[in-house]
Amino acid sequence: MSTLGAELTVVVQGGVEIRLPFSPNLTQRDGYLHAGAITAVLDLASGCAALTVAAGDKKILTVEFKVNFLAPDAGEVFAASAQVKKAGRTLTVCTADAFAVSDGREKVVATMLSTIMAVPITPAKKQTSVHSLALRRCVPT
Repeated sequence: MSTLGAELTVVVQGGVEIRLPFSPNLTQRDGYLHAGAITAVLDLASGCAALTVAAGDKKILTVEFKVNFLAPDAGEVFAASAQVKKAGRTLTVCTADAFAVSDGREKVVATMLSTIMAVPITPAKKQTSVHSLALRRCVPT
């Protein structure tokens, strides 16, 4: 999250919100936040939401996702809000929405549906995944 400048702002059981300030470094040629940055924040939010319902001996990995981009916007800040829709023993389905925030108004710019897998934390692989370590920090202990 730090690479993008994103910050985890809300953590509840089954849901999170991540905020991303607008940065010209993350834009595409027309000055809008790049789809890759939006997708990354939606994926992070979905993973963190899934982690809030995962067993303590599990880490999470994204299995698949689909993103629909609804509107371009340059916003002052972007908020990604994710919720767990169905948590199973191995697979968790999440939805996430990205909003551009300008002058206190929110405009939905993208939506994601994702499937997240819970996998055992194994000592040999415990520190090999930077992504899983970053997501572990999503949930305060």
